Amino acid sequence: MNASQLAPIRFDNQVAIVTGAGGGLGRSHALQLAARGARVVVNDLGVARDGTGGGQSPAERVVEEIRAAGGQAIASAASVTDPAAVEQMVAQAMREWGRVDILVNNAGFLRDRSFSKMSLDDFRAIVDVHLMGAVYCTKAVWEIMKQQNYGRIVMTTSSSGLFGNFGQANYGAAKMALVGLMQTLGIEGEKYDIRVNCLAPTAATRMTEELMGADALALLTPESVTPGMLWLVSRDGPNKTVLCAGAGTFSRSHITLTDGIHIGERPDAAELLAANAARLADRGGEIIPAAGFQQSQMEVTKAREAKG
Repeated sequence: MNASQLAPIRFDNQVAIVTGAGGGLGRSHALQLAARGARVVVNDLGVARDGTGGGQSPAERVVEEIRAAGGQAIASAASVTDPAAVEQMVAQAMREWGRVDILVNNAGFLRDRSFSKMSLDDFRAIVDVHLMGAVYCTKAVWEIMKQQNYGRIVMTTSSSGLFGNFGQANYGAAKMALVGLMQTLGIEGEKYDIRVNCLAPTAATRMTEELMGADALALLTPESVTPGMLWLVSRDGPNKTVLCAGAGTFSRSHITLTDGIHIGERPDAAELLAANAARLADRGGEIIPAAGFQQSQMEVTKAREAKG
């Protein structure tokens, strides 16, 4: 199917909130949502500064870009770590436009150190912004979306959480926690047509510019990631999907459950488990559970089968 045959993804008459949207990936998200018809709350904690920005904050500059292109947007300087400020941001969107259809939890920063050198304050600061910031924002829109019987939410996870990365124990823990949050909210929101997904981006942003070479950064543009977000928040988008995106390449990551082995309660169970490690890891027949209880179902079924 060529591009001319594809139905365009549009967000006309929808309202989107994008956190951390003053630059980088969040800015790209906000601009593209607006270009496709959404009215956008551009949230960023960045402060106004003199110079080329003329004293505007990063969020205000993005709002100006959207309006100059014919779109609708308002700026918010709410900190995602402040529940009261987040509530005010959502109330601002409701006063302005009367609904909230899309939330993109994108705000974040890095505080990298090896775990042995990482202070608890460094750990907590990352969890507060990435995990709790997403919790506060999602909580603030959840009842609105339930009453609308419609909502699309994206959590920004990371390969650091999915697979690990040296020096990012705090970041990885927070990012993987967002996957767990998505898994449960995707179940709880389903009957209200609230779909919750995760985007794992690799993009040249303020956070990554010191971590990669110039040639890689030239490929890893925020604009190459944003199409993934647009699909996830679209009316026909998926639910409970972890979408990995970077340099125009997209893939899905899954948490799976292998078929496993039944050993039973016996004195040498630990030794048998060690001896059968290869069978335990065999991915033939693995499944992607729809919910956590499927693990216990599988375990009980195997135990019953073993008893005959």
